[in-house]
Amino acid sequence: MSSLLYAIAVILIIAWALGFFVYSAGGLIHILLVIAIVAIILRLIRGERI
Repeated sequence: MSSLLYAIAVILIIAWALGFFVYSAGGLIHILLVIAIVAIILRLIRGERI
């Protein structure tokens, strides 16, 4: 389950980067970024390895 969380976070960061540089989707892009960062921070706090 933890690797799934990490995979989702990576996908969200990539989606944010694509949306930021290619499309103009407004606040949705920033929401995706915040979700991805929170997922990564939770993973770091729990001390789980990749």
